Amino acid sequence: MQPSSPLSQFLPYRLSITSNAVSGRIAQEYRTRFGLSIPEWRVMAVLGDAGSITQRELTRFTLMDKVAVNRACKILEERGLAARKPNALDGRSHLLALTDDGRAMHGEIMPLAQEMEQRIFAGLSGDEKAQFTALLGQVMEQIKDLDEEFQNGDFGIS
Repeated sequence: MQPSSPLSQFLPYRLSITSNAVSGRIAQEYRTRFGLSIPEWRVMAVLGDAGSITQRELTRFTLMDKVAVNRACKILEERGLAARKPNALDGRSHLLALTDDGRAMHGEIMPLAQEMEQRIFAGLSGDEKAQFTALLGQVMEQIKDLDEEFQNGDFGIS
């Protein structure tokens, strides 16, 4: 693709391609060392951070399709890395949490993930990285606002 083509200049496209490249590079490490796919690691990362949560919450936190979350949860359970327990607050759902083995693996992966983050962003100064992080946060907030507008029936189309 030409660097000046309309698609190559379309920021959502560039964000998506960059995200896929970063995820793909990190996924090589997870797959090789731990036998985890990207969705499986994302679920493990959220469970490691949030503790016991429902699959619906996992879907919301990861922004992944519920089928992908369900598949990842099933594989993690089969491998003994995550387990379900009844949700005392809602008898129709279950809580998913990392097992001891899952927490141990999570503890091994997080330093690797942080090292990879440092390597990926080594070309940015500390200030640039902080600014980039802040800008991504602003973009996410704008998306949340747009989602709320859409949910309220305002489609932004004149």
